[in-house]
Amino acid sequence: MKNWEPLLVKKLEATDLGDDPAHDLAHFTRVVATAKALAADEGARLDVVVPAAWLHDLVNVPKNDPRRSEASRLSAEEAVAFLRSIDYPDDLLGDIAHAIEAHSYSAGIEPRTLEARVVQDADRLDGLGAIGIARCFAVGGLMGVRFYDPHDPFAQRRSWNDRENAIDHFHVKLFKTAESLTTAAGRREGARRAEFMRQYLDRLAVEIGGEMP
Repeated sequence: MKNWEPLLVKKLEATDLGDDPAHDLAHFTRVVATAKALAADEGARLDVVVPAAWLHDLVNVPKNDPRRSEASRLSAEEAVAFLRSIDYPDDLLGDIAHAIEAHSYSAGIEPRTLEARVVQDADRLDGLGAIGIARCFAVGGLMGVRFYDPHDPFAQRRSWNDRENAIDHFHVKLFKTAESLTTAAGRREGARRAEFMRQYLDRLAVEIGGEMP
């Protein structure tokens, strides 16, 4: 069986991925590794999962861009065009495109195949745990938001607002992401990562003198 991965990596290396450290080549590498592990546990087809995981964010649209919900569709179109150019098996392209389109949280597309569920879970897991915390603050820095509200860090007297406070994103999206995972292996790992994030917030509360709700 042909090893397609060097060509997929080469495509990413030649692609302008923007300046977001949460979506750099290391992100793709982590998602692929997680997707392979989930696929092994769930019995998913690697010839769909691997190219979809490598190319899932091929078209980068910033999180604060109004076109953000279109990013996965644009990535799927670009991925299929590239895969055709390297003669990847044509009968797999539809499932690969669907897995890429369905991975996005903002697109709101229900994954209809096991492979799409695996890729979606793998990408969402990268937003959780220790790496998820790092990504959250990195993106917050790019968007110019502060770490936390100094007057009410844990939103006891206000609504969560991740457009102003980075740690609010844990509650606005990331903990919900952990609950949205659909594979058994993904849910187990998501629960572990979410618990680590809660422990981090507990420690943060001690260090900044804030009160947890």
